[in-house]
Amino acid sequence: MLERLARRLGLRTDPVIFFTSAALTFVFVVTAIGLTDQVDSVFRAASDWLKSSLGWFYILGVTTFLVFLLWIALSRYGHIRLGGQEARPEYSNRAWFGMLFAAGIGTILMFWGVAEPISHFANPPQTDVEPESVEAAQMAMGYSLYHFGLHTWTIFCLPALSFAYFVHRRGLPFRVSSILHPLLGERIHGPVGRAIDITAVMGTLFGVAVSIGLGTMQINSGLADLFDVPENRLVQILIITVVTLIATGSVVAGLDRGIKRLSNFNISIAIALMLFVLVTGSTLFLLRGVIETTGTYLSWLVPLSFWNDTFGDTGWQGSWTVFYWAWTITWSPFVGIFIARISKGRTIREFVTGVLMLPTAFTVVWFSVFGLSAINLQMEGEADLVAEVVDQGDIPGALFAFLNNFPLSTFVAAVSVFIVVIFFTTSSDSASLVVDLLCVGKTEQASPTRQRVFWAITEGVVAGTLIAATGTGGLTALEQVITVVGLPFFVLGFLMMFSLLRALRQDFPQLGGPPPGMFRAELADRRRAVTRRANRARRKAVQVRRGIGRREETGASEDDGGER
Repeated sequence: MLERLARRLGLRTDPVIFFTSAALTFVFVVTAIGLTDQVDSVFRAASDWLKSSLGWFYILGVTTFLVFLLWIALSRYGHIRLGGQEARPEYSNRAWFGMLFAAGIGTILMFWGVAEPISHFANPPQTDVEPESVEAAQMAMGYSLYHFGLHTWTIFCLPALSFAYFVHRRGLPFRVSSILHPLLGERIHGPVGRAIDITAVMGTLFGVAVSIGLGTMQINSGLADLFDVPENRLVQILIITVVTLIATGSVVAGLDRGIKRLSNFNISIAIALMLFVLVTGSTLFLLRGVIETTGTYLSWLVPLSFWNDTFGDTGWQGSWTVFYWAWTITWSPFVGIFIARISKGRTIREFVTGVLMLPTAFTVVWFSVFGLSAINLQMEGEADLVAEVVDQGDIPGALFAFLNNFPLSTFVAAVSVFIVVIFFTTSSDSASLVVDLLCVGKTEQASPTRQRVFWAITEGVVAGTLIAATGTGGLTALEQVITVVGLPFFVLGFLMMFSLLRALRQDFPQLGGPPPGMFRAELADRRRAVTRRANRARRKAVQVRRGIGRREETGASEDDGGER
């Protein structure tokens, strides 16, 4: 029945995944709107329990993922090329880097670049540090970079590498279930695989809805600062409508012409904004601060990777770090599949290095410029961002309150609003592409554009409906849902490591890697072969000597007989 419906609508997709995901999304949204209080209480209790009881599991897990990725990049598997040894990257490094931000944390940098450092500066994570002190400033930068540096990109990189390998090397569909092929076998094409993919589709849709909702609030705050536009539901719905229309246009243009152009253009403007803050602000202070903050991050990286607030037990880590990891890992299949889609032809080592190191380096510079500038303004008494952002709770307006202290503030704020719009547009565009891939699974033949348009519109409708019906309460409830939904995705991360390693060990004899002499196993085989040949040569030499000796003895006997 579902197949007939799909053919009648002109869809080229897996009808079970497509229609079930759409139906469940509709049911969930209606339930969340109609029973907001009940849904909120259930998921608040569940998310609170996860943060308090399993926070250590999240902290240790993400650090384990990071160690695994670094090991696999430096191991003998690092030279394996995603897509065959003859494959080469489809996108330049610059275009690839831009699209990483389109699918990754470009939106988060704009939202939290000022808000998180100033929040931790006012309320340090560790209670023995005096608020608004130099030590508090260093701690604020260290924790902010911990949240958005290597560990965040680790959560994206692990599924991205798994998808890239199983799709480009084994030719499996672009679905989350494909990464479990070594464990499930052909069952990934059955009910179990479809259940996994449906869960991934819903997680992606809800994650994008939260992102769009938060972005909408930031855009609304910027427009209020620029034009005194009221901050209410009607304005926010209009903003969502505009963003959805732009995203739909990008979807219609396709990946190459849509996301690629928007990504390259927007990352250039974002860098220009960062340079503007650097040049017009305390330039020398920031240049010194970038270097010092890099050292702070590197020195704090290992301790924070294992820090669990064991003695303080203030609940701070559950509200910040654990929530970030849970929310990010819900996004990870979406971001992972998108990164895998644009990374064919790169080696495992190049892939891991690029996905982990390049965005992290940019994040360090970005947070150093914006975060240190905000802290410096506060410490010098030139602005009271703590009162505006922390005391009043105006997190969405943090960036614009910060920019009001710079020249051409109105123009720069307008540019910032534009950057936020494009970042959220590319996120929605990327999510539409990925959700469609999750439902289709194949890339040999392009799916109808109407499918991606449907998902782009669905993302906007979900966010708009939640804001219209429940305001911030609906988004808060959805964030709590994502925290709970993040747990199975987190368990999936451990399965990814096991599955990928098993696949590499199974496929390794058939893979054309680097010169054999670089692999320990093959070096051991070569040594054993040399030893065997040497042993055979020695045995042969002994036999030859013995043969010569016998011939000499035989000849001597014959000579003696002749003389007699």
